[in-house]
Amino acid sequence: MRPSPISRLRLLVPIKRCIDYAVKIRVNGSQTGVDTNVKHSMNPFDEIAVEEAIRLRERLKDQVKSIKVVTIGPAKAVETLRTALAMGADSAIHVEVPETLVPEPIGVAKTLRAIIEQEGGVDMVIMGKQAIDDDAGQTGQMLAGLLSWPQATFASKIDVQADLKSIEVTREIDGGLENLKCRLPAIITTDLRLNEPRYASLPNIMKAKKKPIQKLTPADLKIDLAPRLETLKVTEPPKRQGGGRVDNVVELIEKLRVAGILAS
Repeated sequence: MRPSPISRLRLLVPIKRCIDYAVKIRVNGSQTGVDTNVKHSMNPFDEIAVEEAIRLRERLKDQVKSIKVVTIGPAKAVETLRTALAMGADSAIHVEVPETLVPEPIGVAKTLRAIIEQEGGVDMVIMGKQAIDDDAGQTGQMLAGLLSWPQATFASKIDVQADLKSIEVTREIDGGLENLKCRLPAIITTDLRLNEPRYASLPNIMKAKKKPIQKLTPADLKIDLAPRLETLKVTEPPKRQGGGRVDNVVELIEKLRVAGILAS
C-alpha cells in the first residue's frame, strides 16, 4: 500500500497502557497472570516515541501535518491517551477492549494496519521497540510486514530528509551503530537513547481535555483480537537461599563437594 506523494507528514504513534515501571510485579492469587490492580502508566518506550514525534514537528515546523496517537485497551486507557495529548499530540484513537482482553502482537499489528487504511494514509509510524509488560518486541516488525513498508528498529537518531521522501535512522547494534536510509512511508521503533520525554505542563494538561479522542471497537475495524495463545500458569521464581561464610579455601571446596557442585 503506497499513499500519494507526501507534502506534509502525518505521524501515527501507537502507545500502550502498562503497569508502571516502578511497581513491584506480583502474581495474582489464581496464578493466571500478574496482579493488575496497581498503578498504570504509558509504556516508557512509547513515551519516547511520542516525544520524538513532537520533536520532529518542532524541527520541521509546518512540514508535519498531524500527530495522532492510538491505543488498544480498556476504558481506563483513555488516561494514557490524555497523557500523550498533553505532551503535544493533536488527536487520538481509542480501540476499546474488555479489561480481561490482552491483545497479542499480531492482533495489534492488524488493528494498526486497519486504522492506517481507514485514516486514508499515514506517512510514518513511530512506536516503542517493545512494551515492558510482555517484552515481545514484535509489533513494529509485524506491522511493517503487513503493510510492506520499510522498517528501522531500535532507532537512536532519526533525520527526515528535506524532500520528505526518505529518512535516515541510526540504530544501535552489537558492534556499534548502523545507519539506515528508508523511503517513506516507514515504520520506526524507538530505543532508550533516542531522547528523554518531556513532562506535560499544567496548561497543556488542561488543553488535552479538549482534544478529540475517536472511539472504535475491534468490530468497527473488522478485527478479531481473540488470543491465539493460552497461559496455563504463572508462578514466581523460587526464592533465593541465604548465603554462608567460610574461613578458608579448603572449607569452601569441601562445601562445594557436599553440594555436588565439585566432583570428589
